[in-house]
Amino acid sequence: MHTTLDSATDVVTGIRFPEGNRWHDGRLWYSDMHTGEVFSIDPSTETGPRLEATVDGQSSGLGWLADGRLIVSAMESRTVVAVEPDGTTSVFADLSAVESSLVNDLVVDDATGRIYIGAFGYDLYGGEELRPGPLYVVEQDGSVRLAADGLVFPNSANVLPGTRTLVVSETWAHRLTAFDIAHDGSLSGRREWAALPDGVTPDGSTVDAEGAIWVCSVDTGEFLRVLEGGEVTDRIDAPGRCAIDCALGGQDGRTLYLATADSYDPATTARTRAGRISAVRVAVPGQAAGR
Repeated sequence: MHTTLDSATDVVTGIRFPEGNRWHDGRLWYSDMHTGEVFSIDPSTETGPRLEATVDGQSSGLGWLADGRLIVSAMESRTVVAVEPDGTTSVFADLSAVESSLVNDLVVDDATGRIYIGAFGYDLYGGEELRPGPLYVVEQDGSVRLAADGLVFPNSANVLPGTRTLVVSETWAHRLTAFDIAHDGSLSGRREWAALPDGVTPDGSTVDAEGAIWVCSVDTGEFLRVLEGGEVTDRIDAPGRCAIDCALGGQDGRTLYLATADSYDPATTARTRAGRISAVRVAVPGQAAGR
C-alpha cells in the first residue's frame, strides 16, 4: 500500500500536537502534548473527545497500570503520573533525581506491568549539542533504574507480540533498535532491528499482529510499515505535515489512527491548532484487536 493522508478520514481536529496515541477499552486515547491534556474518544460515535486528565507541562506517552489506572509521561517534571478514576493525578514514578533532560514516550510491558521510558539526553529545545540518551525501567512499585544507555534520542517502544523483545525508536539515528527483556526487566542483546530509509526520523510507532512496526517519520512526513531487517511494505505520505504518532485499533483492529501537526514549535501550534488525528484502513490488525 502506498497512499497519502488525503485518503484518510479525520477523527479529531483542532489539536495542537497529538502524541501518545493508544487504543484501549474501545476508545482512542491521546495526549495534546503542548497543552498537557489527555483525551479519549469513541470514533464510532459522533460524541467529541473526553478530557481524561491534565498534567503540568507537556504530556506524552500513555499506558495503564495493572490496577487499571491511566499513566502519563509528564515530560517537563520528568515523572510518570497516575490518573485516579476522578481525574486527579499523583506521581507514580519520579525520574527527576536521575535524569536532567525531558522524559519522552513510554510503553507498558503487559506481561509484567513494568514501564520503559526514554529521555532526550540533552536540551533539544535550548539548542544544546546532541548527546545520546537513556532508557529507564520502572517497576510496579514506582522505583526506577537504568535499563540501557547511549540511545540516540530514544522515543516510542513496543514489545513484539509473542516475544520478549523490546524495539525502541532512535529518532536521530534513523533506526529501530531491539533488546531482549530478561525476567527481572533488564535489557540485553542490543541489536539493530531495522535501518530506516534515508532521512526517516522515527517518532511514534505501533506494532501489528504480524510483528511489523508502523513508524512515523516526523521530519519527512510519512508513516511506514517496517519489517525486521528494514523492508518497508506500506507507506502513507503526509506532505507538509509532521507525522507524530499512530495506533492500530477499531472494532477489528484494522483502523490505523494517524497523528499529524503543522509544526512541533509550541509557539506555532498555539496559534494554528492544526494538529489532527485521521484514520485509514489497513490489512493487518493490531496485536490486541478487539480489546
